[in-house]
Amino acid sequence: MTQFDELAEIYEEFSRLPFRRELEFPSVLGVLGDLSGLRVLDLGCGSGVYSRTLARCGAGRVVGLDESGGMIDHARVRESAEPLGVSYAGGRLPAALAGGFDVVLGVYVLPYATTYAELTGLCRTAADALRPGGRFVTLPIHPGVHHDPGHYERYGFRLTTGRSPEDGSPVDLELRFAAYETHVTARYWSAATLERALRETGFGPVRWRSHRLSPSAAAGPPGFWQPYLSAPHAAILDTRKEDSPS
Repeated sequence: MTQFDELAEIYEEFSRLPFRRELEFPSVLGVLGDLSGLRVLDLGCGSGVYSRTLARCGAGRVVGLDESGGMIDHARVRESAEPLGVSYAGGRLPAALAGGFDVVLGVYVLPYATTYAELTGLCRTAADALRPGGRFVTLPIHPGVHHDPGHYERYGFRLTTGRSPEDGSPVDLELRFAAYETHVTARYWSAATLERALRETGFGPVRWRSHRLSPSAAAGPPGFWQPYLSAPHAAILDTRKEDSPS
């Protein structure tokens, strides 16, 4: 059992919030670019929200991988009801899939590493899945996250980090929207530590990418989105697997 086994329905509803639809998804998909024909692993796929989105964006093959049996069960039910050609695997990366992907996407995966060894383990899983030169795009907690727990409340969640978080410090993510209120424990990692973990597992230079609004949100009142854009709770890291670890 993991802390996510019973959260699939909540995560599905969370994916429908304006924050995710109008800001997060456009940002991630904008960084990924054209996926036509590419083989993509959705690492830490959860309920399969991004896996399904990647398939709809034209990826040639999409595999969702997650340690939570409850999340994988939910994702497979969705695939059966609405077939998109996505396959799902629970637990560790199957050996047969190693080196078989052009892109690995890891949305809110690295924050659930509780130790540096677990952090490098997740990065290594991404590296093992990729062909040389393949891309890893991932969203950890932003090292510059706002430390006021209420700063992100208008977007459907609260984030409690403490005033001076250190590597591995627990972060309380409280989802608060509609009739839902639930807590998930994540971890904070500094920029230097994130880049070191990626470098040690075979990745090259890291690009820290900016968030973007959907056209409809960008045309709306700017005041709603400015607090997030000025201090995003998640960073978007974009890096490539080198031919051999440095």
